[in-house]
Amino acid sequence: MQRLRELSRRVEAVYGEMADTFSGYQQASGLSCRSGCGECCTQPTIEATVLEMLPLALHLFDQGKAEQTLTQLEELPEVSGCFFYHRLSFDGKQGQCSVYQQRPSICRVFGAAGYRDKQGKAALSVCKIIKSDKAEKYQQHLIMLGDNPPPMMMSAKEQVNELDYSLGAKHYPINEAMRLALEKVLFKAYYSDFTDDQQIA
Repeated sequence: MQRLRELSRRVEAVYGEMADTFSGYQQASGLSCRSGCGECCTQPTIEATVLEMLPLALHLFDQGKAEQTLTQLEELPEVSGCFFYHRLSFDGKQGQCSVYQQRPSICRVFGAAGYRDKQGKAALSVCKIIKSDKAEKYQQHLIMLGDNPPPMMMSAKEQVNELDYSLGAKHYPINEAMRLALEKVLFKAYYSDFTDDQQIA
């Protein structure tokens, strides 16, 4: 269990760097998310690794909510948006993240960020709502790509996932990644308690 906690601390340290880099770019460029928008959180295509979900899994474990959350995740439809997104409108486009501080890296870089196109050149990824709301700023930053490249999404995610190859190698739908992370934490906790009891005996 101690190894998982140390690994989680290292993931959170990278998350702190991400926040500075990506939030800084989005604020400076004016390409930041609309307040209260959560349309991306409703998409079943969002993926994360088990490693990315580890800080949240440990947070839920420490709060005594790991087993309950695992049960709820197991009962979810196979295709659904993020379990931790709280809808505040009927269509789900307005809402908020209930675990904002422990959210995975995809949530920290999404909105406006960079990626490499098929030719390996820097390109700008902007969600359709930002693109619509801030069309002029979006066009300006497309023109300025060479002089002011955005931070790269994949580089940031790789920074996290290379901390542990076995937990960071594979991407899953976000709720599945959360389920697997909780299972790992609960298994390690049970195993730790079991070995402690054996030593006492």
